[in-house]
Amino acid sequence: MRIVWCITGAGHLLRESFDVMKKLKEEIEDLKVTTLVSRAGEEVVKMYGLFEELKYISNGNYYEELILEREHPYSSPITGRLSLGKYDFLICSPTSGNTVAKVVNGIADSLVTNAIAQAGKGFVKSLIVPVDYKEGIVITKLPYSIDRKRCKLCLKCIKVCPNEAIIKRDNFVEIYLPKCVGCGNCKEICQYNAIIEGKEIKMRVRKIDAENTKKLKELEDVIVLKHPYEILDFFGIYK
Repeated sequence: MRIVWCITGAGHLLRESFDVMKKLKEEIEDLKVTTLVSRAGEEVVKMYGLFEELKYISNGNYYEELILEREHPYSSPITGRLSLGKYDFLICSPTSGNTVAKVVNGIADSLVTNAIAQAGKGFVKSLIVPVDYKEGIVITKLPYSIDRKRCKLCLKCIKVCPNEAIIKRDNFVEIYLPKCVGCGNCKEICQYNAIIEGKEIKMRVRKIDAENTKKLKELEDVIVLKHPYEILDFFGIYK
């Protein structure tokens, strides 16, 4: 079986999506996964410390390539495989509100949106997990952050950060997330427990985004799922 897995710039349901793709690799014999990562998706995957796991899911062999949008031509020739029906399924999980909005309006101006469009043209079924499934409140987890009330400005975290992602301001330090790779060095060295990983926050799913998700269900060969774990149900795999 051949699958294209698309990753967008959404942090919500990201870890769960990785868990599902790893489970598919374990359970489906001879599964080949080509992973397409948008520019925003690459940043988010790194700040959550998950980038290295991509190499297990897509090891670089034929039909198991890891495709980063920033390294790929604007014409996205890799998506031609989808229009030719060379894959069995496309999975986009998690799918940002921006990506959904483009797809339902027929816009295919990025690696991921082009892939979804070409899948539709090539009769390849797409399983899409939008982060804005239903209007209301969701609980999501943040990447690394600093609790300023606990921080004593010892600056040890700055010294151990390999990417210089931690910056000192006038009277506090902060993590510049686009540079963060989620290595956890800062958390390990902080004796004041000021480095927080996976802080839970409430987020609103806007009405307009939820309405776009409803429109997504009307597209040809598109199956909209509420949670990444439903992908396992689709393939008859138990968590």
